[in-house]
Amino acid sequence: MNASPFFSAEQAFIRFIHHERQVRAAKTPETLAYCMVNDSQSLFGFRHVALVIAGRVRAVTGVAVPDPHAPFIAFIERAAKQLLAGEHAQQPTVIQAAWLDQQSQQDWQSLSAPEALWLPLKDKNDTLIGGLWYARDQPWQEAERLLAEQLADAYVHAWLALEPRKIWRPGLPKTQMLLAGGVVALAMLFPLRQSVLAPAEVVPYEGRVVAAPLDGVIAEFLVKPNQPVKKNDILIRFDNTTLKAQADVAERALGVAEAEFRSNSQRAFHDAESNARLDLLSAQVAQKRAELDYANELLGRSEVRAERDGIAVFADADRWIGKPVRTGERLMELADPQQAELKIELDVGDAIHFPANADVALFLDSDPLQRHDAHLERIAYESEPTPNGTLAYRLDARFSAHAPRIGLRGTAKIYGDRVPLALYLFRRPLAALRKTLGL
Repeated sequence: MNASPFFSAEQAFIRFIHHERQVRAAKTPETLAYCMVNDSQSLFGFRHVALVIAGRVRAVTGVAVPDPHAPFIAFIERAAKQLLAGEHAQQPTVIQAAWLDQQSQQDWQSLSAPEALWLPLKDKNDTLIGGLWYARDQPWQEAERLLAEQLADAYVHAWLALEPRKIWRPGLPKTQMLLAGGVVALAMLFPLRQSVLAPAEVVPYEGRVVAAPLDGVIAEFLVKPNQPVKKNDILIRFDNTTLKAQADVAERALGVAEAEFRSNSQRAFHDAESNARLDLLSAQVAQKRAELDYANELLGRSEVRAERDGIAVFADADRWIGKPVRTGERLMELADPQQAELKIELDVGDAIHFPANADVALFLDSDPLQRHDAHLERIAYESEPTPNGTLAYRLDARFSAHAPRIGLRGTAKIYGDRVPLALYLFRRPLAALRKTLGL
C-alpha cells in the first residue's frame, strides 16, 4: 500500500525529465510548440492545451495549424487578454470564471474543459511573452501546479533560444538607407495580379437530385457510386412489406364497401331505408377506392427509378441500407459525366473583389502538376459553416475545356484585380489592423 504513491511519484519524475529533454531538443519553434501542447499529456491528463504567444494562439492540442477564425481560438485569445488586464496572468493560477466577462464564460462552458490552469511564460527580465491554457475535467492539485511551473522555465528557455526577440540596430550609412528605402517604396507600387487559394471539388452541373419519395427503410441500392444508369432504371428499393399489407387491407375494405353498396341497391326498390343509405354507401366506396389508390401509389414509390440518363453520384451505399429516411431526404444525384462545374469554399478571411468571369486555375490533389482552367460564374452573398468548422463563401466556376472526373478535389487559385505589391503583401495585416483599431 505504501509502494504505490512512491512508484507514482517516481514515474512522474521520469516522465518530467523525458519531456524536458524533448523540449530542449526541439529544432524549430513549430516543433517546440507541438511538444508543449501535446507531449505533457501523460503528466497532467489534460483535455487540451493552447499556447498563446504575444496575444495570439500559436498551437493547440491535436491541431497541426490553428485556424485564426475558429471559435475556440478566438475564445482563448480573448480570455488571455482579460487575464492580463486583470493582472491574473503574471503567476501560475487556476482560472476562476469570475475573472472573465459573460461571453467568455459562456464560450468556456461550450468550448473548453471546466478546470483550467494558466501557466505564464516569462523571459529573464520577468517580462510576459505568453502563456499556456491547460484545460481538463479534474481539479488541479498544488503539486501539479508546481510541476507545471517548473516546466515553464524549460519552455521559456527553449522558446527564446529558437525565436529570440530581434532588435533593429542601425548599421548602414544614411545615403544607402535612403536609397534602399526608395527602391523598396517603388517596388511596393509595382502592380501585381491579386489571387487567393481555396479548397475546391468537381461537382455535377445541373444534376438531378434523387430524394426519398416516402418515409421508410431502404432495403437495397441497385447501383454503385459513379455507375452509368439509363432512364427508368431502378436505383433504390425501399422495404415494402408494410406498404403491401396496407394495399391489401385497402383492397379488401373496398370489396366490402362495394358488396354492401350492391346489396342495398337491390333492396332499394322495396325498402325505403336501404334507398336512403345509398348516398352514404356510395361515398364510402369512393373513400375506400381513394385509400386503395393512395396505398398503390405508395407501393409504386417503393422503387425509385432514374428520371434521366447519367451517372449515380453518392458516397457509399452501405451507410443507407437499413436506415430509416424521411420524405425529401437527399439520397444521391444523377449527373451527366460530361457536364461538371467547380465548387469552391473561399474562407471569409480571403474574400477579395473578383471581376466578372474571373479566371480560376484548379490543381487536383491527384495530379498537382496539371492545370485546369475555369472561369468564375457565381459568388454566394452569405458565408456558411464548412465541415471543418470554419466560415466560407460558396463560389461556382465552369471549366473552359474538358472537365475532370466528378468527385475529384484539389486547390483552386482565383485571380482578382491588379493591385500594388504593398497591398498584395500586406492585405491581411492591414485588415487585422483595421479590425483592431476600428478605422
